[in-house]
Amino acid sequence: MTDYQANFLSDVELRTLPFKALGSDVWIDRTVTLINVENISIGSHTRIDAYSIFVATGEIFIGSYVHISASAYFAGRSGIVLEDFANLSSGVRLYSISDDFSGNSLTNPMIPERYKALTFGRLTIGRHVVLGAGSVVLPGVEIKEGCAIGALSLIKRSTEPWGIYAGVPARRIKDRSRDLLKLESEFLAS
Repeated sequence: MTDYQANFLSDVELRTLPFKALGSDVWIDRTVTLINVENISIGSHTRIDAYSIFVATGEIFIGSYVHISASAYFAGRSGIVLEDFANLSSGVRLYSISDDFSGNSLTNPMIPERYKALTFGRLTIGRHVVLGAGSVVLPGVEIKEGCAIGALSLIKRSTEPWGIYAGVPARRIKDRSRDLLKLESEFLAS
C-alpha cells in the first residue's frame, strides 16, 4: 500500500470500537468520524481515508476490497450498501435521506419531523462501481454493478449495469467494459 503519510487506526484500536461487523485488513484514518458505529459493518481489505463522515442512524454496510477516498459523506438513515470492489473518489456524498427544498416544509435536523417532508430510500452501490470525485447520490438510488460515474455528477435515478454515467442529472453516455471481471477472477484465485 502506498504511504501518503496517513495516520490509520491500529487493528487493536479498530477492534475496541463496537462495529456491527468488522473484517480483516481494514484501514480507517484517525480523522474519520463514525456516528453510531454499532450500525456499521465493514468487510475485509477496505480503506477509508481522511475526513470522511459516516452518520449511521440507519445501517451502513461496506463490502470487501472497497476504497473510500478523503472527505466522503454518508447520511445513512435509510441504509447504505457498498458492495465488493466499490471505489468512491474524494468528496462523494451519499444521502439515504433528504429534506424537501420546495418551501412546503421546514428543513434541517433541528426541526421536529412532523414539520418536515423528508425523502427516504436505501442506497445501493453495486460491485465494481466507481464514483467520481464530488458526485452526489440521492435517496433510493441503486447504482448497478460495473457502473462508472463521472466527477461532479448528480445521481437521482437508479442506473442500468455496466454503464458510464455523467452529468447533472447523470445520464448514460456509453457502455463500460466488463474485462475487469477476468482480472477479478485472477486476483481472487491468486
